[in-house]
Amino acid sequence: MAGGLVALLDDVAVLARAAAASIDDIGAAAAKAGAKAAGVVVDDAAVTPQYVRSLAAEREVPIIKRIAVGSLRNKFFIILPAVLLLSQFVPWLLTPILMLGGAYLCYEGAEKVWAKIAHHGASGAGEEKVQDETTLVSGAVRTDLILSAEIMVISLNEVIDEAFWSRLTILAVVAVLITVLVYGVVALIVKMDDAGLRLSQGSGAVATFGRGLVRAMPVVLSVLTVVGTAAMLWVGGHILLLGTNELNLHFLYEAVHHVEVAAHDATGVLGGLVGWLVNTVASAVLGLIVGALVVLVMTLTLHRRTSKAAAATAAATTRTDGTIPAPPSRAARRRDAPADQAPRG
Repeated sequence: MAGGLVALLDDVAVLARAAAASIDDIGAAAAKAGAKAAGVVVDDAAVTPQYVRSLAAEREVPIIKRIAVGSLRNKFFIILPAVLLLSQFVPWLLTPILMLGGAYLCYEGAEKVWAKIAHHGASGAGEEKVQDETTLVSGAVRTDLILSAEIMVISLNEVIDEAFWSRLTILAVVAVLITVLVYGVVALIVKMDDAGLRLSQGSGAVATFGRGLVRAMPVVLSVLTVVGTAAMLWVGGHILLLGTNELNLHFLYEAVHHVEVAAHDATGVLGGLVGWLVNTVASAVLGLIVGALVVLVMTLTLHRRTSKAAAATAAATTRTDGTIPAPPSRAARRRDAPADQAPRG
């Protein structure tokens, strides 16, 4: 009896060690998968604070909580089932889908660069409207759906060789950790100025630190925006670079790899860092080129149609707001008159 109990306990210990090892493996895989999505995570953290800029201070954290819950719903009820089904039954679709997502990231990054260069954000800056909270949360969750899909697909691409249940567990861990990280950081960012304001009401070094914190927050947000834009171009370009290689279009990947290896070999102990920088800069340049092309196409097609529709709506509004349009000229009336009612003489 005692021997059987000892054997049972020994089996339990073996299973516990195996489970611990499995958890370690899942944790390591989740960390690796999440690291690959770092660019999108940085952009997500940079974008989300914009949604609560016009809100009262006491509503900022509750709104961020609602957006975070919506983000979890996106990941667990829409994205995770979709990517798992794709990886299980049509894994060859993942590379094209990932490249489409990479092109979208390039477009977003290039559009932000163009807006900065053209100063599009300058007009109407003082006319910011306070949105209804439900509308605001809905818009933020829709944006999160796109960014979260990119995070999950990038993460899946790193663990595609794992068994189905391992993939499910790893992606679930990534979904929770990324959501907590992004929205935890966002909540911290949006409350930092409030914390600084409270500290500034003290005295001595504490008040000085508080005032410095208040002054620093606009700079922090600006830096986050720049880093997020650069990260989108880098990650999007790198996805396209790897995707073209996997689709047997090797020339771009081989050209960048050749330059990377040459830089690595020429810089001695700094070779690893320099090689990584070469690959990163090349990926970002590719991302900027692809994104600029997509921006151009969108500007010539969708945005132009949107502008025409807006102009037509404005014209219709002008006719219904009490302004009486000018009567047609006599020549126009004569030209438009039916043939049987044409004026004589």
